[in-house]
Amino acid sequence: MPQFMFSTGIENSNPIITGKDGKPFRVDEMAKCCHYKHWRQDFELVTEMGIHYLRYGPPIHKTWLGPGHYDWSFADETFNHLRHLKICPIADLCHFGIPDWVGNFQNSEFPELFAEYAQAFAKRYPWVRFFTPVNEIFIAAMFSGLYGWWNEQLTSDIAFVTALKHLCKANVMAMHSILKVQPKAIFIQSESSEYFHPETPDVLYKANVLNERRFLSLDLTYGKQVNVTMYRYLLANGMTSEEYDWFLDHHMKNRCVMGNDYYITNEHLVHEDGTWGPSGEIFGYYVITHQYYDRYRLPVMHTETNLSDAEQAPNWLRKEWANLFRLREDGVPIIGFTWYSLTDQVDWDSALRVDAGNVNPLGLYDLDRKIRPVGLAYKKIIKSWKDILPTGSYSLSVLDEA
Repeated sequence: MPQFMFSTGIENSNPIITGKDGKPFRVDEMAKCCHYKHWRQDFELVTEMGIHYLRYGPPIHKTWLGPGHYDWSFADETFNHLRHLKICPIADLCHFGIPDWVGNFQNSEFPELFAEYAQAFAKRYPWVRFFTPVNEIFIAAMFSGLYGWWNEQLTSDIAFVTALKHLCKANVMAMHSILKVQPKAIFIQSESSEYFHPETPDVLYKANVLNERRFLSLDLTYGKQVNVTMYRYLLANGMTSEEYDWFLDHHMKNRCVMGNDYYITNEHLVHEDGTWGPSGEIFGYYVITHQYYDRYRLPVMHTETNLSDAEQAPNWLRKEWANLFRLREDGVPIIGFTWYSLTDQVDWDSALRVDAGNVNPLGLYDLDRKIRPVGLAYKKIIKSWKDILPTGSYSLSVLDEA
């Protein structure tokens, strides 16, 4: 298996939103993108691209039916076929949603329950080595607990901190439970890399606070001490000092790769009234990822990017690739790159919070499974670089020695 991880993904998002009728509605992105119908073809497209690594996981709400009760039928078919095709999965176990019977991210029992599910998965598929136990914790907590868009649909700092601590604890506990049955497991934490730019000097302090808060999910996951402002923020919004100390004592940082997701929407402008909105790309992937690397000093994988403008997507891909390659040349241990996702997505334009059925041209292939220009561009990058990058000084062998 090639050491440099050229990758794509098939999204298994499944948050609860408010449906058109005002009732709870579960978004099932695999269903919206017709993956349940075309999964064999989708895997063939991965091989057609020359890609050996796939961010992929079973639909948690269809698989995890109760404590110790699972339906592995779809996962058995798909993961066994991935193994047959020699595609290495990065198992994406929790992507923005959990089963109805668990409730939502405010449930304090979620971490322990999820750790059992993660271990059951690892035990059933002992050949799987790479895992993203919980995807984009910061985004899941923000959209569910602070913005009111998903799942619990709450809008308070207390709800955000509660979701954050439960998601982070579930993530870390899952690492421990997986390692009990797969001692060679490596955890690739896909997380949104953010930055907040102050519009005026009057909001400089606000921007600085937001730029510290963006790190909280990884600080807790990796057991890094936060600054005084963030510590007070956590304690003021429901985290106890004992809960905080738990993360310092139980992290598994030595088995982790820091996955950084970067989109044109990841940078924000903080306005004079303290609100913020999109700023567009200002710093870009190189600068922001360097900030995260300097903070955690972990191997890095570019785990998500795309662009909704299909005509400009190839240029965006080349820009992201150039940023990543420059980081690698400057000594940052980069192990992989991902265009996300394999096919177009549905309702990404509303962050999945509106069930409108809008097809967003973000994929390497459209929903008819026809390759897009960005797919051709990515295929060319993979072919050109796949035999060059492994000759670099860094590889996953460093983690094997940990």
